[in-house]
Amino acid sequence: MTAEVQAEYRRRYGGEGDTSPIDVHQFDPPGGHFVMIYVDGVPAGMGGWRRGGPAGESDGEIKRMYVRPAFARRGLARRILAELERSASDAGISRLVLETGTAQPEAIALYTSQGYVDVPAFGFYADYDDSVHLAKSLVP
Repeated sequence: MTAEVQAEYRRRYGGEGDTSPIDVHQFDPPGGHFVMIYVDGVPAGMGGWRRGGPAGESDGEIKRMYVRPAFARRGLARRILAELERSASDAGISRLVLETGTAQPEAIALYTSQGYVDVPAFGFYADYDDSVHLAKSLVP
């Protein structure tokens, strides 16, 4: 599915897709968490968080949120996001942050509907005009 999401990024943004550096071990607990969701035994979506962000180790950064088009509009992305928020909170993360882009209006709509708000630009895509930076506090 990682190859599929990269192809989607290339389609929407051009170039090579998401070129931000990612080490898969950053998603290993306790420094991260990665989930897959299945429908009738078929991988339908994924997402993860890794420790770190603008506020340091108290932040977790969401990466690789993706639901295959055949499974879209079924609430799977919300379920993945809820699991990421739960697991990050359990790991002591006080805020989740993410970068997305203006060519992904459905992603922006999902995150803002779940309480994510604009924050100052950060990370690999901080200087990109089409980048959107969002965060949500996990502290009640």
